[in-house]
Amino acid sequence: MRPGRNRGWLLRLVIAFSFAQGAVSMARPAVSYRALALGADERAVGVIAGVYALLPLFAAVPLGRRTDRGRCAPLLPIGVVLISGGCALSGLADSLVAMAVWSGVMGLGHLSFVIGAQSLVARQSAPHEHDRNFGHFTIGASLGQLVGPIAAGALIGGPDMARTSALALVAAGAGAAVAFTSLWRIERPVEPKSRTAQGERVPVRRILCTRGVPGGIFISLAVLSATDILTAYLPVVGEDRGIAPSVIGVLLSLRAAATIACRLVMTPMLRLLGRTALLTVTCVLGAVLCAGIALPVPVWALALILAALGFCLGVGQPLSMTTVVQAAPDDARSTALALRLTGNRLGQAGAPAAAGLIAGVAGVAAPFVMLGALLLVSSVIALRSPAEPGRGEQGRAEPGRGSGTSTRRRARGSRSDAAGESLSRKGDI
Repeated sequence: MRPGRNRGWLLRLVIAFSFAQGAVSMARPAVSYRALALGADERAVGVIAGVYALLPLFAAVPLGRRTDRGRCAPLLPIGVVLISGGCALSGLADSLVAMAVWSGVMGLGHLSFVIGAQSLVARQSAPHEHDRNFGHFTIGASLGQLVGPIAAGALIGGPDMARTSALALVAAGAGAAVAFTSLWRIERPVEPKSRTAQGERVPVRRILCTRGVPGGIFISLAVLSATDILTAYLPVVGEDRGIAPSVIGVLLSLRAAATIACRLVMTPMLRLLGRTALLTVTCVLGAVLCAGIALPVPVWALALILAALGFCLGVGQPLSMTTVVQAAPDDARSTALALRLTGNRLGQAGAPAAAGLIAGVAGVAAPFVMLGALLLVSSVIALRSPAEPGRGEQGRAEPGRGSGTSTRRRARGSRSDAAGESLSRKGDI
């Protein structure tokens, strides 16, 4: 079956990702509250949040290499097991060191799931469908980010913060396990390639030097760092300003709901502005809004800021995935996506630690000013983005074929783009 046909697998992937991401989004603020209850300060919260990204730094590229040469689906259940175990064992841990370790296991599980899932979308989607299908795929993340914080806020509170935060972490582990129900036969059968047919591995340096890949990685890093620090440090801001955990949960979910709304209207926004302008404008607005969180505004104003910020942050992830996939060599797409995720984890490891240091010196709201600066740099990089979606791939000639075949492929690609836009208006998910 050709890529682009029968997208039932994509719906099941979105459902599975919703539960997996919901568990992580529920666990991240719960980890912060439990760490605070166990005596952690702002710096310690930043370190624990950073360890979440530490283990994946060493695993991303090997997992990407393996996926380029084999199947994507096996990484999905492995990721679910690690997420579920990391969440539950974080709740049972009674020391900050143990919490940091299990937070790292949770991060490794999330990385495994995401590499497998993103590679599946790239492999089973036609080129002109990448923006749309990656947008739909990331709706799963946004749904999880919507429900997770609300569930955490509903469970965490009262005088015994250590007990209620532990309960939330164990519940998150149980929620992650539900993702197993949507993973059956999610990947189309593929014929294993011999080592001769696979050829030589594309060097990492060559992938990173490909135009479009570094920019896509940095934009993704900045956007995810903003989302990650927002999840980890908004509870700290709430404690400082006297905002209840339940309200913080609603605010985080409002941000996620705005991100879902953004991804539902991604296709018309791309038609109106194009990828480069859309990335640039949303990164600039996101920078201003991040800095606005540092201001001592009332809760209703903070809610408006977070809603607008969520809408802006919804653009960066799916478009950066498409940028990296379409810029990378065809036989190294999973590795390129793994490098993008490595960049994300570097941001997740470094940004919270830097945020913890800044918060300890300049106050709990100062990290959001740092995020504003990071997004501003991303807006400059977005201006240097490569061509619009699909043009690079449609213009490539297949090995062993003449220019006439390449011309016919481009003509078919243009017609497919128009058809893809019509389908996207109806909504596949």
